[in-house]
Amino acid sequence: MLSIKKYAAIDIGSNAVRLLISNIIEQKGKPVQFKKNSLVRVPIRLGADVFVNNRISKDNTQRLVDTMLAFKLLMKSHKVVKYKACATSAMRESANGKQVVDLILKNSEISIDVIGGEEEAAIIAATDLNSYIDPSKTYLYVDVGGGSTEFTVIHEGQQMASKSFKIGTVRLLNDMVSKEAWQELEQWIKLHTAEFDKISVLGSGGNINKIFKISGKAMGKPLTYFYLTSYYQMLQSYSYEERITELDLNQDRADVIIPAMRIYLSSMKWSGAKNIYVPKIGLADGIIKSIYYQTVSSNTQ
Repeated sequence: MLSIKKYAAIDIGSNAVRLLISNIIEQKGKPVQFKKNSLVRVPIRLGADVFVNNRISKDNTQRLVDTMLAFKLLMKSHKVVKYKACATSAMRESANGKQVVDLILKNSEISIDVIGGEEEAAIIAATDLNSYIDPSKTYLYVDVGGGSTEFTVIHEGQQMASKSFKIGTVRLLNDMVSKEAWQELEQWIKLHTAEFDKISVLGSGGNINKIFKISGKAMGKPLTYFYLTSYYQMLQSYSYEERITELDLNQDRADVIIPAMRIYLSSMKWSGAKNIYVPKIGLADGIIKSIYYQTVSSNTQ
């Protein structure tokens, strides 16, 4: 007996807002499959408002309402049976975040969960990372966002430590990350990775996915620290305009890609990792899986 249902995840980040629609394929006697059906990304960049002015602007509030209405129609067209919407760093820190959430609920009937950094890290880490990793190895999982970056140390398939830091691409672009914040991150990474001889970084987020795609590497193969450093230096030799026209980067990717690389490279340097693996997962994937497993557990109770 084959059952295919559609679930959706809405990820309201500090840089972009995403709608992921996935097919949940269940077959008796076989493990459940999560297959990406559609992904829509709208670069609203709420963090540029919040991290500078402490609130979401009128213009971006309207864009967000319009985007949620569009997402609602798309979910209806796709016949999505369940969805969950989560907002992260920017909405969490915005002085008018609650009003914006209420306005979206009133206009689109989409209820938004504003989640904390630790909960965000937990949802991402629960995205069945085990299917991407070698259980005999040690990894530092780094998920770079616009407002924050989540770090998790995984040793032999077990989470050893996890923390969210307010170091993100949009914050860095606006020069809003202190030297102390970097030092705190460096100490945390060194402290939690010191006991392991060999460690690799697992990177997630739109920027590392883009770099991996450009590299032409086969899925499952890592990028080296040397490759990433060379690419980072090359990117910096181009102006913002040249990165769009000559390197074919989207305008909302061409600026944040540089601070994102700084975070990944720092993580590799401080943990002593020579390789970074890019499993192509993130918060939206984690949300889909959390909806599914919550549904399963409530059905079996």
